[in-house]
Amino acid sequence: MPKLVNLGSLCIDHVYRVPAFTGPGETVSSLTHEVFPGGKGLNQSIAAARAGIDVVHVGCVGEDGGWLTDTLSAEGIDVSGLRVAEGASGHAMIQVNESGENAIVIFGGTNRTLARDDMETALARVERGDWLMLQNEINDLDLVLRLAGERGCQVAFNVAPVDGREAGYDLSCVGLLIVNEIEASALAGTDATGDDWSGVMAALGERAPKAAIVLTLGADGLVYRDETGLTTFPAYAVTAVDETAAGDAFIGFLMGSLIQGESMESALRMGSAAGALAVTQAGAASSLPAVADVRGLVQTGP
Repeated sequence: MPKLVNLGSLCIDHVYRVPAFTGPGETVSSLTHEVFPGGKGLNQSIAAARAGIDVVHVGCVGEDGGWLTDTLSAEGIDVSGLRVAEGASGHAMIQVNESGENAIVIFGGTNRTLARDDMETALARVERGDWLMLQNEINDLDLVLRLAGERGCQVAFNVAPVDGREAGYDLSCVGLLIVNEIEASALAGTDATGDDWSGVMAALGERAPKAAIVLTLGADGLVYRDETGLTTFPAYAVTAVDETAAGDAFIGFLMGSLIQGESMESALRMGSAAGALAVTQAGAASSLPAVADVRGLVQTGP
């Protein structure tokens, strides 16, 4: 079976549960403080592994990040391409309010120190039928995309979080583009008209002409675009505790299902169920569900 090669980020997440998000000039007392493994790359690798596929994770951690490597290894993920770099690992400061919404400040740390050799290590692991997974939390993605295109890799790109660099990316090699509302508008250069995302999706199609496009809308479900047109999928109704890593759970199970040969419709439903289950638990990697629970929720229907 093909595998997923993730050239991805790893972070130490500091999570603070607050009554409401702090505003300008305001100090808010946190009810709790917890530390979790996180980073979009790490979360997506774990979710994909739990979906039942082989995952290779390539990236950089600092000397403080050995436990992040151990976290991936404990999930059966190949970490031979992880390098310990000078400096601190990436980390995030996450506020979670009473509704389970989050506000995140992220520091790139060693995630922004990838060298050309790290990129080549990842690309060398991509064999026929494999997918290369990318997020927007590492450095020199314009170079990574160019190298992946030259090698004919199947590329899945989660352009998150947007930070201005995405405006210059050549997305012609991307086969699967995954974005949320903010990321979609930033990439497309236009906003939705009410609930009509067709213009944004068309603009994304021009940016990434080979890509199937997934737009996640949280509790409003998702929109999917391929050569046949647009399809909408409803979300699974759950009570949110913490939205952190919901998108990563979605992506990991989506990729895991696709690599196992499931249809896109089935993969999107698996991803949606995984994302829904993730918001019912606190933390990032700690909230990622087991495959049996995901399949159970899919069987109940949205």
